[in-house]
Amino acid sequence: MASGPISLCSKEDQKIYQTWFNFADSDGDGRLTGNDATRFFEMSNLSKPELKQVWAIADSKRQGFLGFKEFITAMQLISLAQEGNELTSDLLKSTADIETPSLPSMEGLDALLAKSKGATMNGNSYSNGSNQSLPMPPMMHSTKSKKKNPTCRVPVTSVTDGLKILYNEKLKPLESAYRFNDFGSPVLTNSDFDAKPMVMLLGQYSTGKTTFIKHLLKCSYPGAHIGPEPTTDRFIVVMSGPDGRSIPGNTIAVHEDMPFTGLTTFGGSFLSKFECSQMPHQLLEHITLVDTPGVLSGEKQRTQRSYDFTGVISWFAAKCDMILLLFDPHKLDISDEFKRVISSLRGHDDKIRVVLNKADQVDTQQLMRVYGALMWSLGKVLNTPEVARVYIGSFNDKPVNEAVLGPIGKELFEKEQDDLLVDLMDIPKKACDRRINEFVKRARAAKIHAYIISHLKKEMPSFMGKSKTQKRLMDNLEDVFAKVQREHHLPAGDFPSVENFREVLSRYNIEEFEKLKPKMIQAVDDMLGHDIPQLLKSIRNLYN
Repeated sequence: MASGPISLCSKEDQKIYQTWFNFADSDGDGRLTGNDATRFFEMSNLSKPELKQVWAIADSKRQGFLGFKEFITAMQLISLAQEGNELTSDLLKSTADIETPSLPSMEGLDALLAKSKGATMNGNSYSNGSNQSLPMPPMMHSTKSKKKNPTCRVPVTSVTDGLKILYNEKLKPLESAYRFNDFGSPVLTNSDFDAKPMVMLLGQYSTGKTTFIKHLLKCSYPGAHIGPEPTTDRFIVVMSGPDGRSIPGNTIAVHEDMPFTGLTTFGGSFLSKFECSQMPHQLLEHITLVDTPGVLSGEKQRTQRSYDFTGVISWFAAKCDMILLLFDPHKLDISDEFKRVISSLRGHDDKIRVVLNKADQVDTQQLMRVYGALMWSLGKVLNTPEVARVYIGSFNDKPVNEAVLGPIGKELFEKEQDDLLVDLMDIPKKACDRRINEFVKRARAAKIHAYIISHLKKEMPSFMGKSKTQKRLMDNLEDVFAKVQREHHLPAGDFPSVENFREVLSRYNIEEFEKLKPKMIQAVDDMLGHDIPQLLKSIRNLYN
């Protein structure tokens, strides 16, 4: 991952790279973009195809810019390319156990550093190349002295920045006008766009959710409890932090720099069952893990939770990049609460991965029967003709029980576990694409919501019989959805759940909603059809 190369650098090399990075970053915003990166990398004298590969590997998350960590990765790749190595994404990993890549040769960099304001070399040579004096590239000059146009928009240097602007200017007004945030997801904040990718684990109690996280981290985390009975009684967000500690839910929910402010809508009874576990860990620098309470089964279902458990799951599902459904070979029954939880994941089917955990507790013949029974149960609940991918494994710190599984079963386990871990490790690389996908999905949902609300508003009488009309409309929401779909030629799969929509709508007076505003709809259409494609076109590999 991106933080790996820094651990390979000596402190002296890091200081040199920091000097180079500060010099190349003319805006001083900690992002190396556009012409700045192009001009700086040209000093390496590598070919355009080689530099294209350098950028593709360093900017693996497709952010459209390089931070300091990614810059070091790029510099080390340039050094290896100059030594004649073929550039691949595994090149740095393969050289990690051999030697630290040396500083690359950057022709003319010493002379430019010596001329730049405030940069002195103190007689030391920081580049292994020529000291030939080259003119300062135009994009390398500081822009601080130039007068700024107050009406000029802040330059977009990443996909995330562009999505923030598009949301605030075009999508958020539509959401506010038709109260989409009360029916769907809460209003997005900057922390939602900047948050690390999240992985949520779901399953009945004692299916190994907490142990799975411990297996990934190769250590325990603050607040973790493991046992055969329901031990995790709260939602625990495991994320990167300077030290190991647990932070209460009420504190996290009001923290503006964290993407959990929307959880305040579930009330204090939920926040008392929510906490954040922070610890320094390399994996957590790239993804955030969400441990959840075990889904109830049998007699336990009769005891109601003090908060909307299904609603919280749905909220996290919208934010997560991957949802792991964990099953135990001895707990294949899907309880009523588990059915409601899986139903709340509607619209996020592409994020779901099914894991048959603790599978080494049964022999190969029993495993075959268990696998078939699980597929049969899932087929009824997921309600889809496609077969869900089920990963088989035993995700804990113990070695696979080869005595039970046999050599064939052990080989199967290892392949399945490797496939799932590769899927997990690819999440940071796909985070940018996922963010765009979720943004587009949200925009379409908000547009359909606006059509539904405006149609209901249009059906309301001007004077008499408002309450009767509202009741009639709510009782026949299926027909309303069908009319809106036909009138505006919308896909049926993008419409919300009728039951959930009816439940939220019952709290409102339809008369108070807004009429259809074509300009707002058109702004969202323009955003989907023009602005987002242009954003993706502008934030791409510099050498394409």
